[in-house]
Amino acid sequence: MNDDLNDLKQAMKAATPDVDPATKAAHLALAQKSFNGLQGSRDGARPTSSRPNRGFWTGVLKMLNSLTSRAALTATTAVVAVGFVMLTPMGGGLLHPPQPLRPEPSVSSAPEVVEMDQAAKSEGIASGSRQESAPVSELADTAMQGRARVQVEASPGMAMQPAQTFSTQAEPIIEPPMIMPYEGDSEAFANAESNPLRITAETPVSTFSIDVDTASYAVIRNSLMHGRLPDPEMVRIEEMINYFPYDYPAPDGAAFQPTVSVSTTPWNPDTKLVHIGILGALPAVEDRPPLNLVFLIDTSGSMNQPNKLPLLKQSFRLLLGQLRPEDQVSIVTYAGSAGQVLAPTNASERTTILNALEQLQSGGSTAGQAGLQQAYAAAEAMAGEGEVTRVILATDGDFNVGISDPEALKAYIADKRDSGTYLSVLGFGRGNLDDATMQALAQNGNGQAAYIDTLAEAQKVLVDQLTGALFPIANDVKIQVEFNPAQIAEYRLIGYETRSLRREDFNNDAVDAGDIGAGHTVTALYEVTPVGSPAQLSTPLRYQPAETAGSGDELGFLALRYKVPGEDISQLIETPITADLPPLPDAGFATAIAGFGELLRGSKYVTGWSYEDAIALATKTKGDDPYGYRAEAIQLMRLAASLSAK
Repeated sequence: MNDDLNDLKQAMKAATPDVDPATKAAHLALAQKSFNGLQGSRDGARPTSSRPNRGFWTGVLKMLNSLTSRAALTATTAVVAVGFVMLTPMGGGLLHPPQPLRPEPSVSSAPEVVEMDQAAKSEGIASGSRQESAPVSELADTAMQGRARVQVEASPGMAMQPAQTFSTQAEPIIEPPMIMPYEGDSEAFANAESNPLRITAETPVSTFSIDVDTASYAVIRNSLMHGRLPDPEMVRIEEMINYFPYDYPAPDGAAFQPTVSVSTTPWNPDTKLVHIGILGALPAVEDRPPLNLVFLIDTSGSMNQPNKLPLLKQSFRLLLGQLRPEDQVSIVTYAGSAGQVLAPTNASERTTILNALEQLQSGGSTAGQAGLQQAYAAAEAMAGEGEVTRVILATDGDFNVGISDPEALKAYIADKRDSGTYLSVLGFGRGNLDDATMQALAQNGNGQAAYIDTLAEAQKVLVDQLTGALFPIANDVKIQVEFNPAQIAEYRLIGYETRSLRREDFNNDAVDAGDIGAGHTVTALYEVTPVGSPAQLSTPLRYQPAETAGSGDELGFLALRYKVPGEDISQLIETPITADLPPLPDAGFATAIAGFGELLRGSKYVTGWSYEDAIALATKTKGDDPYGYRAEAIQLMRLAASLSAK
């Protein structure tokens, strides 16, 4: 403590007149009542991650921080409380909360009463008056009159509170930092049991919707990087496989082209892998249509964590750098209520958009339904002929106000997708990640779902693969494979459990399915057991047809349906699957990732195969890896191997 403060404290001590016991008791009661009113009940503190915005020091901080200019802060503030004085220097910036001072030996432990009342006004310290800073000696003189006062110059419109009475103690009472309570793990993941083994003679046809989501892979990586094996329900193998781009043959004048290959299964040499690869056409940047984006941003209290709203802002900054000047952006937020914080703005006005982003703060509950409604209204107002309009929902998935049931949300989004507005979902943070809701929204909104846990992942999703994420080239893409029972005894589809369709859905254009963006690659794998293979798990039936149609060399027949964006009638692509089809260049790495996913799920079909085998196959077939995605996957395999070691 410096000499000035020591002198002031001693002067105040000497100047304070003695009071009789009755007056002293009355003052103490009033002091306690005033302190409770300003400080707030400790028992009533809200157990939230946001520190209550109240309390004595909080009020002082707000009052002083409202003095926005250096010239305005012309009064030195002296606050006398609990046996110490805090002074704010002229022109000072941020006022830090006071630190407790050890009581000097000369300070009595008996409480003293220091009053602050309306009498200060008569001495030129009234609210709104302009006073020059008083030196410590003058403040000491004021204290010697028996009263210590707070001298503050008010900014225009600043409300001054009536004077209060406080009690000083030898030991100060400082409000401790609010400890952020632990948030219970309420994560929910959309998944299903692994696809069962099908007997071809009984169920020769397999039908499913394609999927280009990648959220599962990023969630798995997040778990492994935090030293935990992911729960099997987090693992959607198709999203792991489709996280990576593949070098499939480019389409020749069409929106996309399917390619099929057949190879030996690395974890079972007596079965085969049928590899189906699709590559979407990638138009030149100058040929893509104008883009209208509505950022629908969750600003609820649950987003108040560094890996949520702050990371979201950084991610959208990356995205803005990829837009063309004529593209438009609007921002809608939702918490306790929804609102449009940025009207449609050309991407060329980057500063305006960034300022709107930076001003976002989290707080309140999650009015997801209201946010979606306003975002779609904004998107419809922005839409123009020949333009692409997309809502990008950024959230931790905690929809706790409005429509909270995934099925109800699915129905609502399904009603809106026919307007031509696509919906993509970006998940942030862990702890209450509602993956089930994210999947329901993205799958029914003709969009994709991704999980962003690092700025590097934001770079991948919103920069490296931006065109595919935002510009669709095929809607409602469905795959149907009919296997030949004369050649294939059994089969199973690896992944796509949540994308399964009924056989009759394939030809029904009213049934929604997945979408492919420009330049996207989509991969699907079947493990098939040839007739007569020792790997066959089922016993052949005694009574079978004497002849089987199509019993030639074909293993099966691939049919694919899709719609051109904006059209209602699907187009059909068909191609046979034969045993002599050569493996694709990238088939080996996709197989390694599939095996990795099977191990994480604890699949009974991958016996005698290990993480070390997956690592060896991925390393051998890594191929060209310009962004380092594949090298990262190998490192994750190594982490999983270490974490699973007994």
